[in-house]
Amino acid sequence: MSRIVYVNGDYLPEEDAKISVFDRGFLFADGVYEVTSVLDGKLIDFEGHAARLTRSLDELDMPHPISHEALLEVHRKLVADNGIVEGLVYLQITRGAPGDRDFAFPNPEETTPTVVLFTQNKPGLASNVNPVKVISIDDIRWGRRDIKTVQLLYPSMAKMAAKAAGCDDAWLVEDGKVTEGTSNNAYIVKNGKIITRELSTDILHGITRAAVLRFAAEAQMEVEERSFTIAEAQEADEAFFTSASAFVMPVVEIDGAKLNGGKPGPVAARLREIYLEESLKSAI
Repeated sequence: MSRIVYVNGDYLPEEDAKISVFDRGFLFADGVYEVTSVLDGKLIDFEGHAARLTRSLDELDMPHPISHEALLEVHRKLVADNGIVEGLVYLQITRGAPGDRDFAFPNPEETTPTVVLFTQNKPGLASNVNPVKVISIDDIRWGRRDIKTVQLLYPSMAKMAAKAAGCDDAWLVEDGKVTEGTSNNAYIVKNGKIITRELSTDILHGITRAAVLRFAAEAQMEVEERSFTIAEAQEADEAFFTSASAFVMPVVEIDGAKLNGGKPGPVAARLREIYLEESLKSAI
């Protein structure tokens, strides 16, 4: 049985889903996306992802083609129709297909945005903890990383560079300081203090990041939001990253330097435990 996906109001078998060759997401990466995790058949932090989606659309002056209520209904129907217990719901909205290629934005009154959603089945999503080795690589992305756009070629290239080096991911570095991972927010821990880069246009405003930092504060853990270098990270007691699809994942090696003897640290382990526990309480 093939997946059921959503395309512009229709629920279709994945092999029947199509969009125009003139879609601006395809031609210009003129689109935004969100990924929401599913645990026990429920959506994790849907409200946060929906709010960030609204912000991304507004920042790109893109119309809002689907209401909050309708978006939630689509998520829930896809989860049910595809029998997702643990997995992901991917959402992408583009500026649409004006019928030809032009750098200028089409008239929003004449071109309807494209809305696509699909699920990914990921059994063991909550239980799988795979400690990560990272390399550092120059961050040469555009300057509005706070907008969750589909412009993901350079992060893909960075991840492939990491794999070629025998590692799992890359931490991006700009002006000597770590910005973030290829698809996640980066953290180090020193003397019990959690350190992560402050919010700005330099990094994605992670929904999981926000939740983890809130839970850390509630657990009376010390948090400092500032940038840090790779050298500082290599001297840290432990490190980890957060994302919607990995939650809290330990980093055990940075550019060949092992942290905590190459083993996951206690802070990351505790934060993952707290995040999963608290997020499941509020899942919808």
